[in-house]
Order: sequence, then C-alpha cells, then structure tokens
Amino acid sequence: MKKFFDRLFNSSFWALAIKEVTQILRNKQLIFLLIFPPTVQLLIFGFALSPEVHFLKLGIVDYANSQTSRELVTALTENRIFLAQDYLFSEQLLGEQVRQGQLTAGLVIPPDFDRQLSQNQAADIQVLIDGVDANTAGIASGYMNQIVTQFSRSLNPNPVASRIEPEVSFLYNPGLISSWFFVPGVLGTVLTLTSSLVSSATVVREKDTGTLEQLLMTPAQAWEILLAKIVPLFVLLMGDVLLALTVAKLVFNIPFRGNLALFLLVAALYVCVGISIGILLATVSKNQQQVVLSSFFLNLPLIQTSGAIAPIESMPTFFRYLSLLNPLRHFVVIVRGFLLKGIGIVEVWPHVAALAMFTIVLLTISSLKFRRQLS
Repeated sequence: MKKFFDRLFNSSFWALAIKEVTQILRNKQLIFLLIFPPTVQLLIFGFALSPEVHFLKLGIVDYANSQTSRELVTALTENRIFLAQDYLFSEQLLGEQVRQGQLTAGLVIPPDFDRQLSQNQAADIQVLIDGVDANTAGIASGYMNQIVTQFSRSLNPNPVASRIEPEVSFLYNPGLISSWFFVPGVLGTVLTLTSSLVSSATVVREKDTGTLEQLLMTPAQAWEILLAKIVPLFVLLMGDVLLALTVAKLVFNIPFRGNLALFLLVAALYVCVGISIGILLATVSKNQQQVVLSSFFLNLPLIQTSGAIAPIESMPTFFRYLSLLNPLRHFVVIVRGFLLKGIGIVEVWPHVAALAMFTIVLLTISSLKFRRQLS
C-alpha cells in the first residue's frame, strides 16, 4: 500500500490533479456555479412547480338566490380553490367576462334549483370554464365535479343501495405534496446542467487561455491529463449531490427511505455521464460561447423528455420510446424510487444497467475525442 501511494504521489497524474484543484479553487466563478445555482434552482422549482391550482376566479349568476344555492357557492369557495370574483345578473355578461379572461370559470344556478331538489329531481347547473389553458381547465373541471358531488351527498346523506364507494389510499406520498414529485426530478436536472457546464468550461478554458498546448508538452499520458481533469470535478459534483439532498430534506421535508451508499453509487454513475457530456461538448466547441450554446441545445431536450417535470405517460408515443435513450430519465426514476419508496438496486436494475451503459459509452467517446484533440 505504501508503494502504491508513493507511486501515486510521484506520478504525473497527481501533479496534474493538484494543478486542476488549484485552478478550480482560484476560479471563484466556477465555485459560485457549483454552489449557488443548484441551491437556488432547487428552491425555485420546488416551490414554483406545482400541478395544483388555487384562487381560480369564479363568476356567479344565481337565479335561485336561496339558502341552498348560497351554500353551494360557499362549498365551492371555502377551500380557496375557487374565488368568488363577481356576482352577475345574466349569462351573457358571464360568458363575455370568461371570453375576455377576467374570469377562469362561471357558474349559473337556475331559478328552479330548490324546487328540483325538493322533488328529488336532478338539479342542473351550468359551468363555464376557460379552456385556453388546457391543464388549468382540466384541473378546475375535476375540482368542480368533486365539490358539487360532495355537496349533493351532504343534501341527501342516504346512499343509494347500489352505489359503490371506493376507499382510496395514497402510497409513498399520502399528503399528495407536489414538491415531493418535482424536487427529485429537479435534483437530476440541476446535476445535469451543472456537471455538463462545469466540466465543459474547465476543458474549453484550456483552449481560450492557450494552456492546452502546454499540456501537450508535459511528460504525461493523455489518459493522465483527462483523469486529472475528471477526478476533482467528480469530487466537487458529488458534493453538489449531498448539498441537494440536504436542501430537499431541510426545506421540503422530503424523506430518504433508501440506502444512502447505494444512492451515492448511482449518483456517481450519473455524475460521470454529465462530465462525459461536458468533455464531449468541449472537444467540439472552439470557445466558451459555443460550449454554452451547445450545452443548452443538448440539455433542454434531455430535461423535457426525462419525466423530471412532465410525466412520461403524458408524452406522445414516439417521445416515450425516444426517452429510453435519455440517461436523465433513468436517473430520475432511480432518485424517486430511493427517496420516496425506499427501493434498492434490485427493483430498478434495468435503469441502473442503462445508466452504467451510458456511463461507459459516453466516457469512452469523450476520452477518445479528447485524446484525439491532444494528438
């Protein structure tokens, strides 16, 4: 063991690695990119991204003007999903305000509303929803149907004999907290952006400053030069992983139910994928401006088709199959499984195998491109 460390400390690789660490520590901008943006992005996306909607502007035309109709309006607005924006006198004016975007939804209660209920007849109400934002419209429609159904049952507590009442249990996220879904995905997204940008910036900096030619004159092998660049970045990016986990736990109270050592092993694979992408981009770019533009051109499709923000199931069939070639998709599945479900590598071994394959292929391609550039 002593001989091994003696050889390591006296090798060209160790000298180059010390040089890389020194350059990284002197580069305040790089340290800033490693710490500040990942933290801020996790906080912003964790709080801002949510499928839930609140305070939808609701216009009301209440022809019945009775106690029951007012109770229905109260049921719709008491959870602050709908906000009673205005009481109007005609359906035409209500439809016009929905058309102009002043209201998200409109409710029309007919004059014979109470009479139909008292005679055990179906009491029809009219609901108008602005469908320009399809996602909000679908959620608003679901909320409206659910609230009206519960209100109807409160008026007639005697259930119909043939009615089937399902008992639903939500597993792994019983509170249906949206940040528990988004933050693990954002963790993978942030790691993708940071690892590719930082690794590409460190390599392309050698071109901009003219030190790449000096590296060619050093008595070191190409693999030693490449490894000396990868190892310090790998250690720093693994620190980013721990930082992201800390933010997820302290700020969003996201549980960690899996094995930390196995999770860090999988994260290490994905960090290598991100570094490989960055080195590959640096070898095909001439300066930092080109590498930044290329990075966003590549990373945005990776993020959009990964399932980190939008579910894979909501994508067209072509993109669902195309996403299998996306390493971020596999990493996001693994992160959510480890954090929320407490599963191990056995349960997600296809995704781990895919991630390992991407790591080997991308590291091989990027190292060959880098060695070819050095030669």
